[in-house]
Amino acid sequence: MTFNDLQLTEPLKKAVEKAGYTTPTPIQARSIPAILQGRDILGCAQTGTGKTAAFSIPTIQLLSSSSKNNGQKRNIRCLILTPTRELAIQIDESLSDYGQYTNLKHLVIFGGVNQNPQVRALYNGIDILVATPGRLLDLMDQGYINLSNIEIFTLDEADRMLDMGFVHDVKKVIKKIPQKRQTLFFSATMPDAIMDLANSILTNPLTVEVTPVASTAELIQQELYFIDKTNKKDLLTDLVKDSDADRVLVFTRTKHGANRVVKDLIKSGIKSEAIHGNKTQNARQKALANFKDKTTRVLVATDIAARGIDIDELSLVINYEIPNIAETYVHRIGRTGRAGASGKAISFSDYEEKAYIRDIQKLIGQNIPVVENHDYPMEYFQVPEKKPQQRRPSRNSGRNSAPKNSGSGNSSNRNGFGRRKN
Repeated sequence: MTFNDLQLTEPLKKAVEKAGYTTPTPIQARSIPAILQGRDILGCAQTGTGKTAAFSIPTIQLLSSSSKNNGQKRNIRCLILTPTRELAIQIDESLSDYGQYTNLKHLVIFGGVNQNPQVRALYNGIDILVATPGRLLDLMDQGYINLSNIEIFTLDEADRMLDMGFVHDVKKVIKKIPQKRQTLFFSATMPDAIMDLANSILTNPLTVEVTPVASTAELIQQELYFIDKTNKKDLLTDLVKDSDADRVLVFTRTKHGANRVVKDLIKSGIKSEAIHGNKTQNARQKALANFKDKTTRVLVATDIAARGIDIDELSLVINYEIPNIAETYVHRIGRTGRAGASGKAISFSDYEEKAYIRDIQKLIGQNIPVVENHDYPMEYFQVPEKKPQQRRPSRNSGRNSAPKNSGSGNSSNRNGFGRRKN
């Protein structure tokens, strides 16, 4: 099957051809015809499977063929709701690409920036609105957004909505849109709470399940290094310098960890930037733009900030810290090996993270190949014990407080580390 077999109009065919698309991905091949027929869709697909095009292309065609402008102010006819600003911007960019030969107008809105430009664009009238829940509800409460003319409602990354605590906001939005509408529902995973939400808003949907979350892209080469936490920065520096990858995406679990990794890489002469929730919107967008145009070689990201990063020909992803949720591993490494390209995913695991590795391997149904011979073999095989917090004596308890150095006096084993015995 090719895109020429999907009954697209000439403006859409032209845009798709300009984008370099020839063969639709499985989710595109199944979803696009059904959406053009007016069907609701329940799509389960992980990142990198082409679902943005799967709902954007037919949406543009449907709205273009039933244009109701007639010289009057445009009403919002399609709402695309997504959890993060990065993903919202990515979808808006895709709408620009696919809709460039149509007369549709679209807008992306999200928090963390001045609302005035968004309000002015809304006042001029748009056909498609891409939004994150917080800013959408805020502008609705202020009377700037009316959703009573919605014909197509798309909920993207529904599981991430749940993870980020947005499900209540999503339900508030749904109450404001017409019951008679076409609904497109996409999620990488389908926990019970997401299925309950889907069942409550979909009508006789076509279920499209592509690349289940437990599977990883076959073309992605996976490697695992067991290493002590203190040596991770040196291994990362060595791998990046030795790699011929022009861009490397590195994942950490925390914002502080991302900043620390960037600091270490810069000290080693490697141009790096971080992207996480504590960064301003402008800083995040600048870092992402620098990474896309290869000004920055290494982008260090937390998971929430990274959802929505869509980089063509990204060949290397490194898990500097192992995610504590197994499904997150699949989403992380799915940033490489996209659209049929090959890719490589390297993971660093210290002793404490071995439990996370076991969960991941159980989920994906395979063992990740271990690199045995490297310069930083694991030496510590015990989790450090947390030192008990000393109670600060109250002002009146000096006479009854314990001696400062009470205890066994054996301090040599208090750090809890056990060095490997040869």
